[in-house]
Amino acid sequence: MALSFDPNEWTDLILRWTHVFAAIMWVGTTFYFTWLDGRFAELEEKSSGKAEPTPEKTVWMVHSGGFYVVEKQKTPTVMPGKLHWFRWEAAVTWLSGILLFILVLVTTEDSRISATAATIWSLVLLAAGWLVYDLLWSSRLFANEMIGGVVCYLLVVATTYGLFKFFATRAACLQLGAMFGTIMAANVWMRILPAQRRMVAALNQGQPPNLAEGRRAKTRSKHNTFIVFPVVFLMLSQHFPGTHHWLMVCFLVLLGWGAAKVIRRA
Repeated sequence: MALSFDPNEWTDLILRWTHVFAAIMWVGTTFYFTWLDGRFAELEEKSSGKAEPTPEKTVWMVHSGGFYVVEKQKTPTVMPGKLHWFRWEAAVTWLSGILLFILVLVTTEDSRISATAATIWSLVLLAAGWLVYDLLWSSRLFANEMIGGVVCYLLVVATTYGLFKFFATRAACLQLGAMFGTIMAANVWMRILPAQRRMVAALNQGQPPNLAEGRRAKTRSKHNTFIVFPVVFLMLSQHFPGTHHWLMVCFLVLLGWGAAKVIRRA
């Protein structure tokens, strides 16, 4: 068989490769810190039930032939010379995903709107998804997570139904996944990182950081651990046509959120 070079095929391959590995790094880091928070929560719980607080405030780990000790500080007294940030994984994942989305999103015969209309609506929905989500979770009503979760799920159901009604089946799954992914990336770059920068700036100026900002940033990070489960499913759904129904997608989104809740407690 003769060697051949198809630029579109190689572009598709490179983008998929980049997207998958960047996502592994991003999601892996997120769940690693989620696991760490769980261990520190256990230490705090043990300490609160004793007359004298336990001196154990570190988590010990062993991996790849070495031992690691991690200490959590909500308000460090001294800032380190080098502070490690976790941000580019999210940016590369989103950017490669959007480029891949543009490359492979083709309106097929079962679409009820034109390719131009589908493209315009796709961009509008990407922006609207983030704006609606951010507005709702910035409101006082959503201070109750149960109410917020129910309202968001109802919005997901309505959006999924609309996508499957007007978009091609494959495009509907990709669009919903892109909307979820955009919310996750925007959480990192527009809510989590800015809050962390302001907290670091306050510490560098010798002022106490605003811990409320830290709590809000943590909430958005928590949301990302729930959103990522349906995102991965929607990526894989392209290989499983049996899941290409709006009811099945809504069920699997709910199932993914349930799995995230279980894993967060592990």
